[in-house]
Amino acid sequence: MNSIPKPLGQLTSAERAMLFPVVLVEYNPEWPSWYEEEKENIVRLLGVENIVRISHYGSTAVPGLLAKPIIDILLEIKDETAFDKVFTSLYPPEYMCPNRPPSSKPPLHMMMVKGYTPTGFADRVFMIHIRYPGVWEELQFRDYLIANPDDAAEYAALKRRLLIEFEHDLHGYTEGKRDFVLRIREKMTR
Repeated sequence: MNSIPKPLGQLTSAERAMLFPVVLVEYNPEWPSWYEEEKENIVRLLGVENIVRISHYGSTAVPGLLAKPIIDILLEIKDETAFDKVFTSLYPPEYMCPNRPPSSKPPLHMMMVKGYTPTGFADRVFMIHIRYPGVWEELQFRDYLIANPDDAAEYAALKRRLLIEFEHDLHGYTEGKRDFVLRIREKMTR
């Protein structure tokens, strides 16, 4: 007998880790068009008047790089745009918000996701990182990897090694990349 899946908010950490493992795939040339479609959707829902810039970053934004098939999008909103406005414009049915801020205190970073279902990942998965305007290291890191294919290849090899140990531990997987990311950030400042 099949059980009805739990709502995502009721999953334990262990259940989330099993339902949403770390998955790595070869670069998909459709990712940039998926990003463009989602960007248009965000603009439609939130309104261009609330947006400073929308950027595709992360490994799916680096041609040829092995990646988790999750499109990371940086949505920079205008200083006068309240996070509550963003939340009500993008929230269900379009997106879920795993870290909704209290309305009295806007965070430096809010995240909304799309494509996380009670049965696992959908065909297309997005993480929308919402911030006020700034200079973001994530965009610089993306640009560095695009311009430095040897370092991008080293990053892909590291991710393959980490997957073996951390398939069901996203935190461990992310921490395992930390030294590499710090080393690249140091190179970027030279």
